[in-house]
Amino acid sequence: MDAIIDSIVDWSQKVLGLGPAHLEDLALTVGAWVLLVLARLTARRLFEHRMKDVQRRYVINKTFNYVFGIIFVIAIISIWFGGLTSWSAYLGLVSAGLAIALQDPLVNLAGWLFLSVRKPFTVGDRIEISGQRGDVIDIRLFQFSLIEIGNWVDADQSTGRIIHVPNGWVFKHNLANYTSGFRFIWDEIAVMVTFESDWRKAKEILGGIATKHAAIKDEEALEQVRRASRKYMIFFQHLSPIVWTSVADSGVVLTMRYICEPRRRRSTSTVIWEDILTAFAAEESIDFAYPTTRFYHNRIEGKPGSGGPPPGGEPPVE
Repeated sequence: MDAIIDSIVDWSQKVLGLGPAHLEDLALTVGAWVLLVLARLTARRLFEHRMKDVQRRYVINKTFNYVFGIIFVIAIISIWFGGLTSWSAYLGLVSAGLAIALQDPLVNLAGWLFLSVRKPFTVGDRIEISGQRGDVIDIRLFQFSLIEIGNWVDADQSTGRIIHVPNGWVFKHNLANYTSGFRFIWDEIAVMVTFESDWRKAKEILGGIATKHAAIKDEEALEQVRRASRKYMIFFQHLSPIVWTSVADSGVVLTMRYICEPRRRRSTSTVIWEDILTAFAAEESIDFAYPTTRFYHNRIEGKPGSGGPPPGGEPPVE
């Protein structure tokens, strides 16, 4: 056995230029790696067998990866540099060069620390950053990943693409979170009826439909606001659905404003529109408006005081 070891040492010195001390460090490194891999696999199997919740299992797996990675780095430092003190002295000599050469990776690493401590979003949240929108599916040391929504697909539906975003973007771009704090969003549907329609009745119908499909009731909404206000300066005066009135070129615009869940915006809009179409079809006094061209003759159609026909009389002859 000793002869085999001596031959391996001689071969490494001649071919690889590694002495006995370096071979010992290399063997210890491989041994530490094997032990940590076995420990990680054992711990992962134990927790995955007992943990049924997918999100909690993901968090635990990520935690194991980071913990065992840190332990392995510390072991490598101790084996090859003889302890943290001598290694830190060596690192101080090259830190300036590394800071310049590895600027982007270091910024991304700092972004990961910010995401881990401050938690502007977590896995499962729906966010938008620098025009990229999607559901967060993974957060790593240098980047996080999104399942893209929007783009060529309407109403925040998924495109199926995965977008990888550098962690450093959280320092450089505005970040919007759809689900943090108050986990509902406001949506609007604009319905235009003709000027001749009974817009008051149409507004009443739309208000009833919006209330019917409201995502949350008043008490639930108030509790959501209370919880959000503990962390953010969030307060709403009106949480119930409302219909706003305005006028456009082609008719009266009735805008329904209601609360819905971020991931159900399209399905909620669909059922609301179906109810609107059904309700308006049954009303003789309500018609949808669309762009038209109309010629208006004030002497014939105008009010009497503006030069139009006298009440009950014939239009004046020109």
